[in-house]
Amino acid sequence: MTTSASVIDPAEDFPMADRTALLAALARLVPPTALLTTEDELRPYECDALMAYRRLPLAVVLAEDEAQVVAVLRLCHRLGVPVVARGAGTGLSAGALPHAHGIVLSLARMQRMLHLDPLSRLAVIEPGMRNLAISEAAAAHGLYYAPDPSSQIACSIGGNVAENSGGVHCLKYGLTVHNVLALRVVLMDGEIIELGGMAPDAPGSELLALMIGSEGLLGVVTRVTVRLLPKPRTARVILAGFADIARAGEAVAAVIAAGLIPAGLELMDQAATRAVEPFVGAGYDLEAAAILLAEADGTAEEVEEEIAAMRAILERHGATSLRVSTSEAERLKFWAGRKAAFPAAGRISPDYYCMDGTIPRRHLGRMLNAIAAMEKKYGLGCLNVFHAGDGNLHPLILYDANVPGELERTEAFGAEILRRSIELGGTITGEHGVGFEKLGSMCEQFSSDELQIFHAIKRAFDPAGLLNPGKAVPTLHRCAELGRMHVHRGQLPHPELERF
Repeated sequence: MTTSASVIDPAEDFPMADRTALLAALARLVPPTALLTTEDELRPYECDALMAYRRLPLAVVLAEDEAQVVAVLRLCHRLGVPVVARGAGTGLSAGALPHAHGIVLSLARMQRMLHLDPLSRLAVIEPGMRNLAISEAAAAHGLYYAPDPSSQIACSIGGNVAENSGGVHCLKYGLTVHNVLALRVVLMDGEIIELGGMAPDAPGSELLALMIGSEGLLGVVTRVTVRLLPKPRTARVILAGFADIARAGEAVAAVIAAGLIPAGLELMDQAATRAVEPFVGAGYDLEAAAILLAEADGTAEEVEEEIAAMRAILERHGATSLRVSTSEAERLKFWAGRKAAFPAAGRISPDYYCMDGTIPRRHLGRMLNAIAAMEKKYGLGCLNVFHAGDGNLHPLILYDANVPGELERTEAFGAEILRRSIELGGTITGEHGVGFEKLGSMCEQFSSDELQIFHAIKRAFDPAGLLNPGKAVPTLHRCAELGRMHVHRGQLPHPELERF
C-alpha cells in the first residue's frame, strides 16, 4: 500500500521519448480517430477506477485489431517507450495507471465475438468485449459465461484475464483461470504466441495460467477462448440474517465443511446492507449484524435438497431470520443488492476505497471484528462485503479526499487490513490485482527470493521491462526503502531488478 502517488513512482528511469517523433510514427500506424494526444483527450485515461492515483500518458492508442496492436508494440519496443494496456478501466488497483513517459494501448474497441460454438460450448472473443455481453450472446443457445464480477455490465474480458477476476458465483464455477481455454497474446517485441487450446495437452497449456492474472506485465491479450456452461434449470437463494458477525462467519465455514458447494455464498455486514437497501430495495434485514446470501442451482430436486441442507446449517449456527427466494425476480433482487454495494457506497460518501484481500474462511469473524477496531483507530467508516465462500473480502473504506489527511488515513487503514490478512494466513489480493496500489504490501508478503523469481519471469517475457512497468512486483530496493522486508545480512538487491 502506498501513501501517495509520489512515494513509489513507476520506473521513471525510462528516458522521455521525443513526443513529436513518437506521435508522428504512431499516426502512420493507426487512423487519426484512433490516436488521442491532447490533454482533454488524455484526461479520461489518467487512472482506472482507483482514482486516488492519476497520471497523463504521452498518448493513447485505441487499437481496432490485432495488426495495430502488433505494429504499435513493435514501434514502442524499438524506441524504448513503455506501454500500459487498458480494457474498460474498471480495475481497482491502479493497474492501468499510465506511465508518464509511455503510451496507453486501449483494447476497448476490440469487442467482437469471433466465434461461438454451442456444441463445443466455447466462444472466441476479442479482449474488449464486455463480460456480460458474452452471456447475452450465448443466451440463445441456453449457455452463459460463469465468472460474474460486480462490474460485469462494464468490465472487459481482457481485463478479467489480466486480473483473474471472479465474482459472486466463483465458489462453484471458478475464477477466470478456470473458464478460459486459450489465449492469443502479443509480446512486447510484436511476436504472437498462442497458449492453451481445446486439448488438455495443447501447446502452451502450462503457460496459460501464468498469463492469466499477470496484470499486463507479460503480454497483450488479443483473443480469448472461453468455456460456456449450460444455464442451470433453476436457482434459489437463501437470505439469512445473523445478530452476530462472528456467527455468520462460522456459518460460512460450516456450510463448506458439510461438503456443500453453493453457487454463491456472500456476506454483508449491517453497514453495507443499510447503505444498499435504500438504493436497491433488495429486502434485506436491516436489524441483522450481518446477512448471508447462499444460492443453490441445478435441477429442481438438487436445489430443494441443497436449500434444505443449508437452511438447517444456518439455523443451527444462529440465523435470526431466513428467507428463501420464491421466484426468479426475487432471486435477482437479492443479488442486485450485493452487486450494488459499490455504487451504494458512492451515494453515502464523497469517496470510497475498495480493498481486496483473501483469508481462510474460518477467520471471517475475526477479520470483521478487527476491521471494526480499525474504524475507531482511523476515524473512518467501512462497509464490508465478502465473497465469503472463498474468503475474498472487499471492505469499502469511506472517506473524503477533500479533507486534509483523510486519504493518508484511508491508505493506512487499507494497508493494515492487508497486513492482517497475511497474519491470518491469507493473501493481499483475491481478484483486483496488485497494480500500483499494493506494492508495499507485496514487500510484506513475499521474500526477496520470491520477488527475484517473479522478476525473472518478467524478464523472460519482456526483457526491456516496457510492459506496464512499476506495477505488481516491487524491486528489492523499493522494499528496503519502505522498511517492509527483512533482508538477510549480506544480501543485496539483485542489480538486474532495479530497472523494473
